[in-house]
Amino acid sequence: MSRQPLGWYVRRLRRMSPTELIWRTRDHARRTAWAYQQLKPGQDADVRLPLRKELTFGTTLPPHAADAVPEEAHKAVLATADAIMAGRLEVLGVDRTDLRTPDWFRDPTTGRRSDPAQYVFKLNHRNEEVVGNVKQVWELSRHHHLTQLAAAWYLTHDDSYAERVAEHLTDWWRSNPFLSGVHWASGIEIGLRLISWTWIRRLLNDWPEITELFEHNELALRQIYWHQRYLAAFQSRGSSANNHVIAEAAGQLVGACAFPWFTRSARWRADAAALLEKELDANTFPSGVNRELATDYHRFVSELGLYAAIEADVAGYPLSPDTWALLTRTVDVAAAIVDSTLRPPRQGDDDEGMVLVLDPPNISNWSAFLSLGEAVVGPAPWWPDSPPTATSVLVGALINGEQPGRPAERPDHFEDAGLTILRSRTGVDGDGGPEIWCRADAGPHGFLSIAAHAHCDALSLEVRVGGVDILADPGTYCYHGEEEWRNYFRSTIAHNTVEVDGSEQSVQGGPFLWLRGATGTVRRYAVDGDVVSWDAEHDGYRSGESPVTHRRTAVLDHGILRVEDRLDAASAVRMAWHLGPEVSVELDGSAGRLEWPTGAAIVELPAGLTWSAHRGGDDPLLGWYSPRFGHRVPSTTLIGFGMLGPDSPATSTFRFRS
Repeated sequence: MSRQPLGWYVRRLRRMSPTELIWRTRDHARRTAWAYQQLKPGQDADVRLPLRKELTFGTTLPPHAADAVPEEAHKAVLATADAIMAGRLEVLGVDRTDLRTPDWFRDPTTGRRSDPAQYVFKLNHRNEEVVGNVKQVWELSRHHHLTQLAAAWYLTHDDSYAERVAEHLTDWWRSNPFLSGVHWASGIEIGLRLISWTWIRRLLNDWPEITELFEHNELALRQIYWHQRYLAAFQSRGSSANNHVIAEAAGQLVGACAFPWFTRSARWRADAAALLEKELDANTFPSGVNRELATDYHRFVSELGLYAAIEADVAGYPLSPDTWALLTRTVDVAAAIVDSTLRPPRQGDDDEGMVLVLDPPNISNWSAFLSLGEAVVGPAPWWPDSPPTATSVLVGALINGEQPGRPAERPDHFEDAGLTILRSRTGVDGDGGPEIWCRADAGPHGFLSIAAHAHCDALSLEVRVGGVDILADPGTYCYHGEEEWRNYFRSTIAHNTVEVDGSEQSVQGGPFLWLRGATGTVRRYAVDGDVVSWDAEHDGYRSGESPVTHRRTAVLDHGILRVEDRLDAASAVRMAWHLGPEVSVELDGSAGRLEWPTGAAIVELPAGLTWSAHRGGDDPLLGWYSPRFGHRVPSTTLIGFGMLGPDSPATSTFRFRS
């Protein structure tokens, strides 16, 4: 579907509080009133900026910071930069070949091009017929490809990299005057651009033309001013105050600290710092887990907070110790929940959002994120090893501090978020085999009234052996333009849990909107030597004429995972076990053998259900796995159909050790 139907807007309004409705009404009035301030491409702009007398960039990298960048990271930065110079880069699953002279308004997936001269607040960026896939259009204008080129210049002083950065920035600044076109439609994009521009300015500090590109460039000064003025006027609030408001506040704080060139800079800095500290606290459980319960957004928000806090420190306006302690908890959580290959859970939405890109992005694991955390707050003693990157080395050169008060041991259970990791012990004191890693989900459905990035995954399990997906979370695949696929990847049957009476645990109201969410509760979590057990339930089926509670118990015992499902009232169910794309299965009734390149397992499924295997099906959609945003591949899904009740529990056993 190319645009949101009227019903979606009605449902969205119903999820707003009276206070939010009042604020949105005022915001709409401001957007209408600002139309006279729009500047169109090519229009002569008589803009008098409220500049301070001296324009300097004072937060540069220390001398010889580049010398500490590891050789492999150095080579990787240059290889990616050379590909960008040749016009090639993969952007959200699409191979772009037009990066020599990109069209900032063209969507490469649909070929549609939005109107650069349209007043932004009259442009429906949710309408694919008008703008194409807006994620694709926006992504390139985050200017991550330019921070990578700037990093290549910093490491080599090859002026061709810097000249390409200047060409693209100048073209973008000219093509996107204030309030014209789709790139002014989202505050998160505006905030991220300010962070990219800050690091471009920092990395190119010794390039002879840098002040002509920034301090002495009317185009640059206008854009930096306009971006901050926009963020000061239009903030995400209420049901939208999730990672978007964090990006807006972080971008504003970074911009005001790095470019304190305007008479309002001090006010913008103070307001942004206060907003960021407030919203980081609101968006984070006390344990340090992000409240959106979408793992990749945990990383994204943590990075936003870290980069903003670093910039404030370097500028001499540090954030509070409480905020630094919160950010430290977020990176400790990240280090705690990864598997042996540093891959995080695949919970909720994941659109590969990045804050600062200097190294080639590796979305398969969190090694680079942990290296950044190690450079900024220091590692706890139990952290897994992660090699330094160009980013971690250069960011670490700006700040020198380790945060106190870390957990003495690696935590596996985060009660407030309903996130639990069941993990086998390996090595001398364990069973000696590859790590068995199991994520169990029994928390809130998501964050705020719309829970925008949540999935129907209550009581779902995700299991890996030696880092290989065995029982897999499906991933995300898409946000816009493919409604059927978006709905499937968020659905109950797409996750390793139980669907009751053909109903969803949580009720979707459209993209990024939930009308009702299941809430999980961990009843018991225990570790007894090598035996880890978890017992939880959720209320997603408690509504309606025949309320039902789903309860699940999982026990990992010396290489064997036993899962018992029980309902407190007899109901028809579909149980799903989604195998990773590397896993093949031989199924004979309710028994089978799983095999993957590095191992095998025996599975014993509940005999009371009728089992079938599905792979890459489209009627119905079953048997799909999204390894990353924009990609999907066939995988095998085992579906068990039948009755389940209080006197007929269903037990699934996975024997990973002989």
